[in-house]
Amino acid sequence: MPAWICSYVRFVEALNRRLGKIAMYLLYVIMAIMLYSSITKIAHIPALWTLEMAQFTLVAYYMLGAPWTLQGDSNVRMDLFYARFSKKGQAWWDAFTVFALMFYLGIMVYSAFDSTVYAFEYGERNPSAWRPYMWPIKTIITAGFFLMFLQATVLLIRDIATIRGEEI
Repeated sequence: MPAWICSYVRFVEALNRRLGKIAMYLLYVIMAIMLYSSITKIAHIPALWTLEMAQFTLVAYYMLGAPWTLQGDSNVRMDLFYARFSKKGQAWWDAFTVFALMFYLGIMVYSAFDSTVYAFEYGERNPSAWRPYMWPIKTIITAGFFLMFLQATVLLIRDIATIRGEEI
Protein backbone atom coordinates (compact mmCIF):
# COMPACT_ATOMS: atom_id res chain seq x y z
CA MET A 1 0.00 0.00 0.00
CA PRO A 2 1.21 3.54 -0.68
CA ALA A 3 2.68 5.45 2.25
CA TRP A 4 -0.09 8.08 2.27
CA ILE A 5 -2.76 5.37 2.64
CA CYS A 6 -0.84 3.83 5.54
CA SER A 7 -0.56 7.28 7.13
CA TYR A 8 -4.30 7.83 6.69
CA VAL A 9 -5.06 4.48 8.33
CA ARG A 10 -2.76 5.19 11.28
CA PHE A 11 -4.16 8.72 11.73
CA VAL A 12 -7.84 7.67 11.69
CA GLU A 13 -7.22 4.73 14.00
CA ALA A 14 -5.21 6.83 16.46
CA LEU A 15 -7.89 9.54 16.47
CA ASN A 16 -10.72 7.07 17.05
CA ARG A 17 -8.75 5.21 19.72
CA ARG A 18 -8.05 8.43 21.64
CA LEU A 19 -11.62 9.68 21.39
CA GLY A 20 -12.93 6.26 22.38
CA LYS A 21 -10.74 6.21 25.47
CA ILE A 22 -11.92 9.70 26.41
CA ALA A 23 -15.54 8.69 25.79
CA MET A 24 -15.15 5.79 28.24
CA TYR A 25 -14.98 8.29 31.08
CA LEU A 26 -18.35 9.74 30.16
CA LEU A 27 -19.90 6.82 32.06
CA TYR A 28 -18.57 8.40 35.24
CA VAL A 29 -20.13 11.70 34.21
CA ILE A 30 -23.48 9.94 33.71
CA MET A 31 -23.17 8.30 37.12
CA ALA A 32 -22.40 11.67 38.74
CA ILE A 33 -25.40 13.27 37.05
CA MET A 34 -27.70 10.46 38.15
CA LEU A 35 -26.31 10.56 41.70
CA TYR A 36 -26.94 14.31 41.83
CA SER A 37 -30.45 13.70 40.49
CA SER A 38 -31.13 11.13 43.21
CA ILE A 39 -29.83 13.40 45.96
CA THR A 40 -31.91 16.36 44.81
CA LYS A 41 -35.04 14.21 44.57
CA ILE A 42 -34.50 12.88 48.09
CA ALA A 43 -34.11 16.47 49.28
CA HIS A 44 -37.40 17.34 47.51
CA ILE A 45 -35.72 19.87 45.19
CA PRO A 46 -35.44 17.92 41.93
CA ALA A 47 -33.27 19.41 39.22
CA LEU A 48 -34.91 19.81 35.83
CA TRP A 49 -31.77 19.23 33.79
CA THR A 50 -30.48 15.90 35.09
CA LEU A 51 -32.46 13.44 32.99
CA GLU A 52 -31.79 15.20 29.69
CA MET A 53 -28.15 15.83 30.55
CA ALA A 54 -27.69 12.13 31.36
CA GLN A 55 -29.34 11.23 28.04
CA PHE A 56 -27.17 13.66 26.09
CA THR A 57 -24.06 12.36 27.83
CA LEU A 58 -25.07 8.79 26.97
CA VAL A 59 -25.50 9.79 23.32
CA ALA A 60 -22.02 11.35 23.35
CA TYR A 61 -20.68 8.19 25.02
CA TYR A 62 -21.88 5.79 22.36
CA MET A 63 -21.44 8.10 19.36
CA LEU A 64 -17.80 8.84 20.23
CA GLY A 65 -17.12 5.28 21.36
CA ALA A 66 -18.68 3.57 18.34
CA PRO A 67 -15.77 4.21 15.92
CA TRP A 68 -13.35 2.68 18.43
CA THR A 69 -15.66 -0.32 18.81
CA LEU A 70 -15.75 -0.68 15.03
CA GLN A 71 -11.95 -0.46 14.95
CA GLY A 72 -11.53 -3.11 17.63
CA ASP A 73 -13.95 -5.50 15.87
CA SER A 74 -16.00 -5.56 19.08
CA ASN A 75 -19.31 -5.31 17.31
CA VAL A 76 -21.78 -8.19 17.15
CA ARG A 77 -21.46 -10.40 14.08
CA MET A 78 -23.52 -13.30 12.74
CA ASP A 79 -20.82 -15.94 12.82
CA LEU A 80 -22.70 -18.82 11.23
CA PHE A 81 -20.42 -19.19 8.19
CA TYR A 82 -17.90 -16.39 8.67
CA ALA A 83 -15.63 -18.30 11.07
CA ARG A 84 -15.23 -21.09 8.52
CA PHE A 85 -13.82 -18.73 5.87
CA SER A 86 -10.10 -18.32 5.36
CA LYS A 87 -8.52 -14.95 6.21
CA LYS A 88 -8.87 -13.90 2.57
CA GLY A 89 -12.46 -15.15 2.47
CA GLN A 90 -13.26 -13.15 5.58
CA ALA A 91 -11.59 -10.10 4.03
CA TRP A 92 -13.69 -10.50 0.85
CA TRP A 93 -16.88 -10.78 2.90
CA ASP A 94 -15.90 -7.81 5.08
CA ALA A 95 -15.05 -5.72 2.02
CA PHE A 96 -18.45 -6.54 0.56
CA THR A 97 -20.38 -5.73 3.74
CA VAL A 98 -18.42 -2.56 4.53
CA PHE A 99 -19.94 -0.97 1.42
CA ALA A 100 -23.41 -1.40 2.94
CA LEU A 101 -22.10 0.14 6.15
CA MET A 102 -20.53 3.05 4.27
CA PHE A 103 -23.79 3.67 2.37
CA TYR A 104 -25.73 3.74 5.64
CA LEU A 105 -23.17 5.95 7.38
CA GLY A 106 -23.06 8.31 4.38
CA ILE A 107 -26.82 8.84 4.64
CA MET A 108 -26.55 9.30 8.41
CA VAL A 109 -23.72 11.86 8.10
CA TYR A 110 -25.70 13.81 5.50
CA SER A 111 -28.89 13.77 7.60
CA ALA A 112 -27.12 14.56 10.86
CA PHE A 113 -25.24 17.44 9.25
CA ASP A 114 -28.49 18.83 7.82
CA SER A 115 -30.14 18.56 11.25
CA THR A 116 -27.16 20.23 12.93
CA VAL A 117 -27.22 23.14 10.48
CA TYR A 118 -30.95 23.55 11.19
CA ALA A 119 -30.28 23.56 14.95
CA PHE A 120 -27.65 26.29 14.53
CA GLU A 121 -29.73 28.43 12.16
CA TYR A 122 -32.93 28.41 14.17
CA GLY A 123 -31.58 28.05 17.69
CA GLU A 124 -33.45 24.77 18.09
CA ARG A 125 -34.26 23.83 21.66
CA ASN A 126 -35.54 20.62 23.17
CA PRO A 127 -39.26 21.02 24.04
CA SER A 128 -38.93 20.32 27.75
CA ALA A 129 -38.92 22.25 31.00
CA TRP A 130 -35.14 22.74 30.82
CA ARG A 131 -35.16 23.65 27.09
CA PRO A 132 -31.48 23.06 26.24
CA TYR A 133 -30.09 24.03 22.87
CA MET A 134 -29.84 21.06 20.54
CA TRP A 135 -26.79 22.08 18.50
CA PRO A 136 -24.16 20.72 20.92
CA ILE A 137 -25.51 17.17 20.94
CA LYS A 138 -26.33 17.26 17.22
CA THR A 139 -22.75 18.33 16.51
CA ILE A 140 -21.48 15.36 18.52
CA ILE A 141 -23.83 13.01 16.66
CA THR A 142 -22.63 14.34 13.29
CA ALA A 143 -18.99 14.00 14.33
CA GLY A 144 -19.62 10.46 15.60
CA PHE A 145 -21.18 9.35 12.31
CA PHE A 146 -18.39 11.02 10.35
CA LEU A 147 -15.73 9.27 12.45
CA MET A 148 -17.51 5.95 11.95
CA PHE A 149 -17.51 6.60 8.19
CA LEU A 150 -13.76 7.28 8.30
CA GLN A 151 -13.24 4.09 10.32
CA ALA A 152 -15.28 2.15 7.75
CA THR A 153 -12.96 3.41 4.99
CA VAL A 154 -10.02 2.19 7.08
CA LEU A 155 -11.68 -1.23 7.42
CA LEU A 156 -12.10 -1.36 3.64
CA ILE A 157 -8.44 -0.44 3.12
CA ARG A 158 -7.35 -3.14 5.59
CA ASP A 159 -9.56 -5.71 3.84
CA ILE A 160 -8.10 -4.80 0.45
CA ALA A 161 -4.60 -5.13 1.88
CA THR A 162 -5.45 -8.57 3.30
CA ILE A 163 -6.89 -9.69 -0.05
CA ARG A 164 -3.70 -8.50 -1.79
CA GLY A 165 -1.56 -10.23 0.85
CA GLU A 166 -0.10 -6.99 2.20
CA GLU A 167 0.25 -5.61 5.71
CA ILE A 168 -0.48 -2.10 6.92
